[in-house]
Amino acid sequence: MCGRYASSRRPEDLAGIFEIEKWEPEEALAPDFNVAPTKEVYAVLDRPVKDAEDPRPVRQLRTLKWGLVPSWSKTPEGGARMINARAETVHEKPSYRRAFATRRCVIPADGYYEWVTGTGERELEVEGKKKRPRKQPYFVTPADGSVFAMAGLYEFWRDKTLPDEHPLAWWVTCTVITTEAETAPLAVAPEEGPRSLHDIHPRMPLMLTPDRWDVWLDPSRTDPEDLRTLLEPPPHGLMRAYPVSTAVSNVRNNGPELLKELDGPEEGTLF
Repeated sequence: MCGRYASSRRPEDLAGIFEIEKWEPEEALAPDFNVAPTKEVYAVLDRPVKDAEDPRPVRQLRTLKWGLVPSWSKTPEGGARMINARAETVHEKPSYRRAFATRRCVIPADGYYEWVTGTGERELEVEGKKKRPRKQPYFVTPADGSVFAMAGLYEFWRDKTLPDEHPLAWWVTCTVITTEAETAPLAVAPEEGPRSLHDIHPRMPLMLTPDRWDVWLDPSRTDPEDLRTLLEPPPHGLMRAYPVSTAVSNVRNNGPELLKELDGPEEGTLF
């Protein structure tokens, strides 16, 4: 799954990486090292510019809310639960299938966090001596330092309780597509601990390599069966993972220190 990630790149940098044609400086977000559901996040999408004479799709960097609200929802309350969409079923689930066909996006990140319950903690839980095991967070990121481009979907939702001219009348929300985690060895693994992404968690965000960005974002491709071919996981051996401080477990903590690599799992969270 993907429940927390880091996003520290400046919009100017993202504009260059993704060949952005349009973005609004006033929508720039501060670096966020602990992105949690319902926060505002960056998303790259190809879409015609509203009221423009040219109807062609334009590569845009937009600010969306993480947690998809389907257009047919009566309220936005379920958005916080719809932060992930499974690659295996995204084409058929009512909440995602329309967006999958016509509203795909790329959500850029530095990498994502995932938590592992330590062996010692699990043993205590089994013995009934501890009800809530302490989990060790790991940061997963491309081994070459490149952007972690997550496949996503976006959707528009109209708040009918507000007038058309109200700035909050329209919500634009997004979700991250996830797939089965790699079982192959990590490109760079910690000295002690998980050797593959699957050792950390059975799911992972679907990462798109640069050669797949254009075809994923192309709104003219709408056939579900054709689009399902784009859901293939990336090649093995692109990722590294390392332990980070349990401070990231608290969403109120936010800073570059959360990405600092530890020498090993924190005490009490041995893998």
